Amino acid sequence: MTLPTVSHPRKWAILAVVLCVECMDLLDATVVNVATPHIRADLGASASAIQWIAGGYALALSIGLVTGGRLGDIVGHRRTFLLGTLGFVIASLLCALAPDTGLLITARLLQGLACALVLPQGFGIIRSTFAGDDQQQAFAVFGPVIGLSAVLGPIVGGLLVDANVAGQDWRTVFLINLPVGIAALIGAYRLLPESKETDPPTLDLVGTVLIGAVAGLLVYPLIQGREAGWPWWTWTMFAAAAVLLVAFVLWVRGKEKDPLVTPSLFAKRQYDAGLVIMFLFFGGLSGVLLVLTLYMQLGQHFSAIHAGLSFAPWSLAMAVGAGLSGAVLGPRFGRAVLQIGAGICVLGTLLLLWSISAHPLTTSTAWFAGPLVVYGLGMGLFVAPAFDIVLASVSDEETGSASGVLNANQQLSAAVGVAVMGTIFFGALSGRGFAVAIERVLWVQVAVTVAVLLVSPLLPRRAREEAHGAPAAELAPA
Repeated sequence: MTLPTVSHPRKWAILAVVLCVECMDLLDATVVNVATPHIRADLGASASAIQWIAGGYALALSIGLVTGGRLGDIVGHRRTFLLGTLGFVIASLLCALAPDTGLLITARLLQGLACALVLPQGFGIIRSTFAGDDQQQAFAVFGPVIGLSAVLGPIVGGLLVDANVAGQDWRTVFLINLPVGIAALIGAYRLLPESKETDPPTLDLVGTVLIGAVAGLLVYPLIQGREAGWPWWTWTMFAAAAVLLVAFVLWVRGKEKDPLVTPSLFAKRQYDAGLVIMFLFFGGLSGVLLVLTLYMQLGQHFSAIHAGLSFAPWSLAMAVGAGLSGAVLGPRFGRAVLQIGAGICVLGTLLLLWSISAHPLTTSTAWFAGPLVVYGLGMGLFVAPAFDIVLASVSDEETGSASGVLNANQQLSAAVGVAVMGTIFFGALSGRGFAVAIERVLWVQVAVTVAVLLVSPLLPRRAREEAHGAPAAELAPA
């Protein structure tokens, strides 16, 4: 792709269209959490169905992200963006009309696949629209807006559910995508310039199928295993996932042209450590956000908007932490800021445990607020420098592939986190009560975050200066 020497005359309108669609996609990853108790009551959803509705989106997104980026390079970023947006609108309509959990889960998977077509195109469109300093300004707007859309998800979801427009209850969290998506489609069709690589890569279909099978074979038994009593087939699927992962590594190492993942990444100990850290951190986070929302609404009888607003201290503290870390602390202290952030997350989780243990029957928003502020501050400190620090372990030629794998890893970790934490929560809930169930999840989260701290010394000490600019990944807890 030839970079422009002069910015597009309607560059800011184009940026607005891109942000609109990408924010819509990322909001959908989080608004569903506060709607799940209403879905459970309306459709009679089982515990495993709730986990699929929340985590299936992230699973499909993780499988399709790298391939979605390749399709943009091959057929054009504009065309792929339009196709993904249209698919997202249609899948949202199917979600809203779903008469049962089976169709709702299927539609959520389709939403994730459509999102996988859209998200990778944003950077390509911006690079083809903005030139020079304008491009840096565009990326400076891009990151905070994307991050804000993710953290506002619980509040927006609560407002939509409790508004109960036309008696649609939880369905409004999907219906809202229709007017926004259609308007974005019209704007994208009229405004977006076409761009694609002058020497586009080929699609690695075998690699895509292999890694997709690994993800499915890992997540399916994690979600279904508890209700089925952990029969032989669950362990067989885990074993098959491990075998296919080895097959995937061997495939990309042996593929001479355009493998799905740059093979040399597997030899980077610092990068591998970064993948493990990101998987643990974002997996734990995604699972805790879901079960904490369920605890608030089912265990403490919060309304949807009450639960959503209860996360406001976390969102605001995370924004403060990310601002401090990204602008001041991260560039100066590097890895140490990430480690301090993880340590503060441990403290916040322990405070949350204390609040719930001290008030198991009447835990109010006020008791949640302090621990969530601490946790949010730690998360912001961690996330802002994390991606750039991990990417400092790879060469310039490997950065594109490494960034794509990091994004896919983050989404897969969200699906696995929902599966694991949900299984722990619902398993402890039977006969023990909500307080014991959430406490078990939080103790697991403490252990996960401590593991992040133990592995963190393997990371590079600081990000490369040239790594800054375009955000390496979106903040999108699912």
